[in-house]
Amino acid sequence: QVQLVESGGGVVQAGGSLRLSCAASGATFSRYNMAWFRQAPGKEREFVAAIRANPGITKYADSVKGRFTISRDSAKNTVYLQMNSLKPEDTAVYYCAAAPPAYEMEYLSRRNVYSYWGQGTQVTVSS
Repeated sequence: QVQLVESGGGVVQAGGSLRLSCAASGATFSRYNMAWFRQAPGKEREFVAAIRANPGITKYADSVKGRFTISRDSAKNTVYLQMNSLKPEDTAVYYCAAAPPAYEMEYLSRRNVYSYWGQGTQVTVSS
């Protein structure tokens, strides 16, 4: 069992930056593949970024590539999402998720491979 708690959301102007954090507890964090998804009002939840357990290779949605960076700190049981050059279309609730280590990177953009989800944190980007 894994518990995930996101933090770091808020309101920022376009072009600004935010760093989201996801604190994990309850299991061996370092074994899990981790990801961020987001959901805007009236839209499906969509993949943002993923990082594999070991090695820590990463994958990004095209819409955030070059602007967002996912990272993990196993000593702190935390995964981060550094978001730069934010745009109004990045406004959404951002969710942290954990998937078992068996999944290869090609599957990590799919919602249905994730067993655990956080409660979400709101990010609002004003124009």
